[in-house]
Amino acid sequence: MTLPTITDIRAYFMGGASSSSGGQGGGDYHDQGSGHWIDDHIATPMSKYPQYEQSRQSFGINVLGTLVVEVEASDGTIGFAISTAGLIGCFIAEHHLSRFLIGRRVDDIKLIHDQMTNATHFYSGGGGVVINTISCIDLALWDLFGKVVQQPVYSLLGGAVRDEIQFYATGSRPDLAREMGFIGGKIPTHYGPHDGDAGIRAEVERVKRFRGLVGPDFWLMFDCWMSQDVNYAVKLAHAVAPFGVKWLEESFPAAQYESYAALKRQMPPGMMVTSGEHTGNLVAFRTLSETGIDVLQPDVGWCGGLTSLVEIAAIAKSKGQLVVPHGSSVYSHHAVITFVNTPFSEFLMTSPGADEIRPQFDPLLVNEPVPVDGRISKAELTKPGFGVDLNRACPLERPFVH
Repeated sequence: MTLPTITDIRAYFMGGASSSSGGQGGGDYHDQGSGHWIDDHIATPMSKYPQYEQSRQSFGINVLGTLVVEVEASDGTIGFAISTAGLIGCFIAEHHLSRFLIGRRVDDIKLIHDQMTNATHFYSGGGGVVINTISCIDLALWDLFGKVVQQPVYSLLGGAVRDEIQFYATGSRPDLAREMGFIGGKIPTHYGPHDGDAGIRAEVERVKRFRGLVGPDFWLMFDCWMSQDVNYAVKLAHAVAPFGVKWLEESFPAAQYESYAALKRQMPPGMMVTSGEHTGNLVAFRTLSETGIDVLQPDVGWCGGLTSLVEIAAIAKSKGQLVVPHGSSVYSHHAVITFVNTPFSEFLMTSPGADEIRPQFDPLLVNEPVPVDGRISKAELTKPGFGVDLNRACPLERPFVH
């Protein structure tokens, strides 16, 4: 089979705080309307400032919006993907990175990835919007390749190692997640070091209440979203240990490796330390892995794409660690069903009250699968590429042309 070549790349954006289409979700799941649990008094690095304590949107968490990248082949096949990079990502994709795609065969994914990564070292810093953009392009290339050869992406990675993926739910209502069939519920912390012992007592009361609602066997985890210091995180871990909390997630910003190592040394028996959602490159993941934490949690739309995620999973496997990607729907599903060290995955509850199962990237993806009884079967992932279509009714704008 003679494979086609890439003839075009197109980058679109939707939403973001500065856009008339903001508050619609899509690739930026933080870009929600008012009253959504994801923007309701969640502890962040900005919580120490009173004017930014109650809402993450107040400090601009939704400022970027969605990036959509389409890649077209010479036979007319189109692959696409979405991430969080917005208008800035469109500029980078069209005016810089497009040169590494046009004319390449559709299976030159690793070569293109390496060239994009090396060509952006001088302004990427190994993460952020640049890596988000590279991730989106990489995912679009995998989608294109799968559609050209009429194979699901997981088959291109060597095939599934399990027949289904089981999920825990991230949201504000683990009690409802249990009723929906999920294996666990991860809740955001509400308080941080600036709240002192009163904040820890409040978190204890929250987890005590939820443990009473979900029973002894349902997992409960805390998402700390980079809001803590070592002293506070250690105190919180020991305070909630009697209630069977499974892990503390992302207690510190991504590059505070010594803090993660210190926290791991001081954790109560049986409670895990996890991180990686905002870690953006392989060197950083290797360093994070060497701190001894238990679970790496890359976001495939923010870590360099599927090409990087496969290597991150190998890093974790070599250390006896789990890799449990941060959300990302089909872009994670096709990877984790092939990883032996990913026994479960994350599902982000995007309904305002975390009381209804909705597609994570709604309304952008058509036919996006969602868990039923906390599971998605391999049979739901058998369409070519990532198996989803782009909803053309969404207000997408293409601001630049390469």
